[in-house]
Amino acid sequence: CLGSWGMAVNVYSTSVTSENLSRHDMLAWVNDSLQLNYTKIEQLCSGAAYCQFMDMLFPGCVHLRKVKFQAKLEHEYIHNFKVLQAAFKKMGVDKIIAVERLVKGKFQDNFEFIQWFKKFFDANYDGKEYNPLLARQGQDVAPPPNPGDHIFNKPKKPIGTAGNVGVPRRALPPPRSSRTPRRSPAVAGHPRSP
Repeated sequence: CLGSWGMAVNVYSTSVTSENLSRHDMLAWVNDSLQLNYTKIEQLCSGAAYCQFMDMLFPGCVHLRKVKFQAKLEHEYIHNFKVLQAAFKKMGVDKIIAVERLVKGKFQDNFEFIQWFKKFFDANYDGKEYNPLLARQGQDVAPPPNPGDHIFNKPKKPIGTAGNVGVPRRALPPPRSSRTPRRSPAVAGHPRSP
């Protein structure tokens, strides 16, 4: 992996740097560079795109056959980030990858990491030709499911199932007070006169 290019150029940046790209520009860069169809930053949580970018920067430092391009489960994402961490170590990249946060698919964590990665890429890319489809050896890259979809796309309960057809809903009784109601003196022990 340390062929003719030597070690990586490290970059250090904060999220307040002015040259950060928007989420749309960042997605366009990822999709155009790797011929992908990601629609959300959160889909970078699989780690596969980063592995392929490392192969683009430093050919051979990542065994792309080990990358799970069809990853859909968290343990597969973790596997891909381990492959990325190994490539970082080989190339002397001084960056801690917050794997446990990235694989959760939250926008902010993934956006901050891709912003750093874009700066890292720009500092290391020498402009050589790269065919991402050929490098993946024809493996399709299915974007990971949109995080949160499993919450919003749950099957809905059918309306009018046999158990509840035509049965009106009962009103809930009013909440009970924890205090004992006071009785008026007439009720408390004084019989009423007829």
